[in-house]
Amino acid sequence: MQRRTFLKTAGKVAAGAGAAIVSPRLLRGASTGGARKRYRVGVIGRTGRGNYGHALDTAWLAIPETEIVAVADDNPKGLAAAAKRLKVNQTFADWRAMIEKARPDIVAICLRWLDQHGEMAAAAAERGIHVFMEKPMCRTLAEADRIVAACQKTGAKLAVAHPTRYSPRLATVKHLIADGRIGKVLEYRARGKEDRRGGGEDLWVLGTHVLDLVHVLAGRPSWCFAHVTQDGEPVTRKHVREGSEGIGPLAGDAVRAMYGMSDGSTAYFGSYKNTAGKPWRYALQVLGSRGIIEMTEGTVPDVKYLGDPSWSPGRSGAKWQDVTSAGIGKPEPLTGPEYAARHTLGIRDLLAAVEEDREPVGGPLPGRDVVEMIVAVFESHRLGRAVTLPLKSRENPLTLLK
Repeated sequence: MQRRTFLKTAGKVAAGAGAAIVSPRLLRGASTGGARKRYRVGVIGRTGRGNYGHALDTAWLAIPETEIVAVADDNPKGLAAAAKRLKVNQTFADWRAMIEKARPDIVAICLRWLDQHGEMAAAAAERGIHVFMEKPMCRTLAEADRIVAACQKTGAKLAVAHPTRYSPRLATVKHLIADGRIGKVLEYRARGKEDRRGGGEDLWVLGTHVLDLVHVLAGRPSWCFAHVTQDGEPVTRKHVREGSEGIGPLAGDAVRAMYGMSDGSTAYFGSYKNTAGKPWRYALQVLGSRGIIEMTEGTVPDVKYLGDPSWSPGRSGAKWQDVTSAGIGKPEPLTGPEYAARHTLGIRDLLAAVEEDREPVGGPLPGRDVVEMIVAVFESHRLGRAVTLPLKSRENPLTLLK
């Protein structure tokens, strides 16, 4: 399949099912209007406290429609290194000063740590500045509500860096599901990396990626039922600690969660500390009445298809097949540098959203939904029952534990 043909076909799938797909003109690096506009980008990092995320700072160097004009970092050595790396002269120890004085069109919130995400994103959006930010969007639903309200009030566009949401292979997966290749979808099974971060931290740091995939494929859940334990005991107030990476109050080395999806299927997320597989079980499986699709995370993730209604190739003799953007068992036609990069497609979609005055594919509403899927796990555990979404409480449920 030719690249242009794929984008045209995938675009139709996206229009019908809300898939992630990037404007072909933006993929080629051309403005959708007449004269090309160069967007001024301000980069925010925090050396030693989330750094610059997964190369969210240098990702802009590959986008000719943008120019990095300033960088902020409260660590002097980190700031100097970033200025040299990004080839900028305007440097700030305070990100607020950068926003006010450098006046960027877009702010890149690069730090992995979450404790500043909500304030940074809301402050930028309240000033009408567009945002591209590291995942997850923020720590609480109250923070998420403020971000959404700011974007809606000023028209600022915000995109969360969940790279798989922008992947052409995800559009193919949506097409295969819609085409009935795995029959009726029965379950979504997602797991974190289950390394030393297994449990609550894994849910926040890596669960955000696979839950975002569930959201793309199945929409927003209507309910969540979950149980969280620490050393085999149900989590109570005594187990709550300050989480790493600025997560805030956190607990649990084992998480078991299920969600009721709008299509009648059930989604599951599980994570147990120090039980990681080789290779990772960190992936999403979509199980249907006629087979399974498995998908990892990334711009060009590994995708596998098993045409086996029994889900048991050991009994059926069925074989797993590779899936590319062109389909099952076909070579990958998309080989440009944008597919090797982690954030190019997401950034280009943000630029397209600005120019076309639409919501980004990974905008603040799905960003809030994914935060809510995470928070709902702890709220369900706290109440000891299934909870309906949207949640009534907008605070961290672990602060309310008895």
